Amino acid sequence: MGEWWLFLLRWLHLLAGITWIGLLYYFNFVQTPFFAKADPPVRVGMITGGLLANALWWFRWGAMVTFITGWLYILHTVFAEYGGVASFLGTSYAWKILFGGLLGTLMWANVWFIIWPNQQVVMASAAEVARGGKAIPDAAALGARAGVTSRTNTMLSIPMLFFMGAAKHLTMPNLTSAGQGWAALILLLIVLAAAEINAVVGPATPDKASAGKKLLATLKGTFWAGFILTAILVIGLKLII
Repeated sequence: MGEWWLFLLRWLHLLAGITWIGLLYYFNFVQTPFFAKADPPVRVGMITGGLLANALWWFRWGAMVTFITGWLYILHTVFAEYGGVASFLGTSYAWKILFGGLLGTLMWANVWFIIWPNQQVVMASAAEVARGGKAIPDAAALGARAGVTSRTNTMLSIPMLFFMGAAKHLTMPNLTSAGQGWAALILLLIVLAAAEINAVVGPATPDKASAGKKLLATLKGTFWAGFILTAILVIGLKLII
């Protein structure tokens, strides 16, 4: 029974993760570039026609199921396979899976607490315009914030997926001291804080954006940021352990 439970947990995690990240890439690689070139009536029609609302439903619940099943799997691994936190944190596997898990957790929080609430305002504004009314004043700014946060998630998905795959398939030595664990945690927290501050602090509109936000304004810049971030985390972790 235990083996089947663990297999189903991993399967659901993979299935939900593909749904979530697939829609994240759809929004950033397909919908956003299309909206940038489309006429306003076309954008409003696509939003009010239900396309965005339907995609966002699968997007946010894909993120939620991925988040829940991922942490259930990690907790099972900690206590059923390693017998406790101390033994688990002494392995390089722990830090690789935790790097991936905590990157994914920040992405999940961005979906539920920034992207989804802001997009609700954008959809309500578009519906009001379609009825002949006026746009909600804050809709453009909130939409821009959701956009830069979505690009941040796209950037973070690159190292997140790397560490998820590396957890059992990239050999690293185990930790030999608690100091190494603290150093790994500090490295990850600095990266997470820098990414989130760039996403949520200061104006998000292109004309007033910071250098970090301008980097994420293009797909090319987002890819480069994601690969560089992955290299920083991998090299940092290898130097630590």
